[in-house]
Amino acid sequence: MKINEISSLTDKELAEKLASLKSELFNLRFTHATGSLANNMQISVCKRNIARVKTVMRQRELGMVEAPKAAPKKTTKKSAKVDAEVKG
Repeated sequence: MKINEISSLTDKELAEKLASLKSELFNLRFTHATGSLANNMQISVCKRNIARVKTVMRQRELGMVEAPKAAPKKTTKKSAKVDAEVKG
């Protein structure tokens, strides 16, 4: 995963990505401990990706980099009508 891909994610997506990478690392370590991991470099790559995600999260926390704006939802006529009724 490249840093450009990571930095284009929103804060919520970053948190989800971090959780999935941590679970992947756990599974890789478990597979390695049982002796069935074919490529040991997968562990290092996963650790680097976790570090990249954490770095972007910390940069945003410090205000060094701004998070991208979430893409607005596309509304159809039907959903706009429902939204208008719900709002009042």
